[in-house]
Amino acid sequence: MGLAVRLLNVYNGFVGRMIQPSQGRDVYIAPTAYVGGDVRLGDQSTVMHFVVIRGDIAPIRIGARVNVQDGAVLHTADGIALDIADDVSIGHRAVVHCRKVGPRTLIGIGAILLDDCQIGARCIIAAGTVIAPGTTIPDGSVVMGVPGQIVRETSESDLNTIDQAVQSYIKIGRVHATGRNSNIAAL
Repeated sequence: MGLAVRLLNVYNGFVGRMIQPSQGRDVYIAPTAYVGGDVRLGDQSTVMHFVVIRGDIAPIRIGARVNVQDGAVLHTADGIALDIADDVSIGHRAVVHCRKVGPRTLIGIGAILLDDCQIGARCIIAAGTVIAPGTTIPDGSVVMGVPGQIVRETSESDLNTIDQAVQSYIKIGRVHATGRNSNIAAL
């Protein structure tokens, strides 16, 4: 099937229905972020500047207390839903283009999760790691490298780091929501 036909089929799947993102309570979305299409954000989630979350060709579900840091991109393959569980921290410039990220997981700065990946609960995907298409990472794994390899199990210290990141971004979102950190261009 040619690209034009494929794009037309994707477009035709959405014709006639307006798809609006929705959000829970106490969500912060930076004014420079783009959140569009079939996207649901859970309570107390934080979406920072220059993030793109595109639910245009498949639904994206983001749990409670998830933070998506500056410059990250969340998208997925045609017709493949993306589910991000509660208490996930997605680092700056990460590309999350997969099926699933389990709860209490940290996706490091610049990590890339490719089509059909599934990341378990309580995982750390290290900065710069690339997870190959179709890879399933089991619960409690620390993954590093290109391509990503499991190097060890997560420790209590790792889980505390994830918890601190999640709690930190709830606070950061609240501060940004007050306008206390205005952009100089807005002054």
